[in-house]
Amino acid sequence: ACPFGADPLSQRKVKTGGRMRILITNDDGINAPGLVTLTKIAKDLAGPDGEVWTVAPAFEQSGVGHCISYTHPMINAKLAERRYAVEGSPADCVLAGVYDVLDGAKPDLILSGVNRGNNSAENVLYSGTIGAAMEAALHGIPAIALSQYMGRETEGLDDPFEAAATHGAAVIRALLEKGVWTGDDYRVFYNINFPPCAAAAVKGHKVAAQGFRRDTSFGVQPYTAPSGKRFLWIKGGPQHTPTLPGTDAAVNLDGYISITPLRCDLTAHDLLADLEARLA
Repeated sequence: ACPFGADPLSQRKVKTGGRMRILITNDDGINAPGLVTLTKIAKDLAGPDGEVWTVAPAFEQSGVGHCISYTHPMINAKLAERRYAVEGSPADCVLAGVYDVLDGAKPDLILSGVNRGNNSAENVLYSGTIGAAMEAALHGIPAIALSQYMGRETEGLDDPFEAAATHGAAVIRALLEKGVWTGDDYRVFYNINFPPCAAAAVKGHKVAAQGFRRDTSFGVQPYTAPSGKRFLWIKGGPQHTPTLPGTDAAVNLDGYISITPLRCDLTAHDLLADLEARLA
């Protein structure tokens, strides 16, 4: 069961030993190679007596953010023991996993990923990988999103997820044992990004704020089909543009694993008092 109690602001410890139940999902889809990596990480964490349950999108759901299928039903298909595919978003998968597959018995931990590509900087706001962790946090469940930055160095590896596969379990275990896990309404969850390099080249980890890639953004690319119909492709910006020093993408590009604490609360708390005074 979820280890959190009713005390809203105190720091909590997450269950790390004994019979640990972990739910995993992603936004790249049930057949994505990153999910294979995450399964191995989760089994390492859960231990021989633990349980790892997979509930992932039937098809790729990259870029859907925290979308839920509010206006239409979903199919939740059992593929194997403790393995399900949902025709919906990553957040849908969390809901289906907790309240259908596990019948309301909240897992000790929800892991989302390992995403193919970084979810640093502004990508956080678009990511279905983050959306799943966000949904988990809203239900009071400890949650961590994991993403593998890709680049020239990872392209030459037999396993482009090597950094995540090698260092993932240790970083998560450290977070579970020593991280800040709050019990307030908008609970803390974590975003981990592994650098675009071989596992042996990883320099360590750094706690980093969410950055912002300046002079780059999403846009559209027009395309005319042979039929004459005009379409628009969404086009991303350069992913190797550094963010400010010390922020997530910057430390990733410098060879470090970034660990970023996040909340679902979007309020600009630093502006509340000033805005109240201005409008008085």
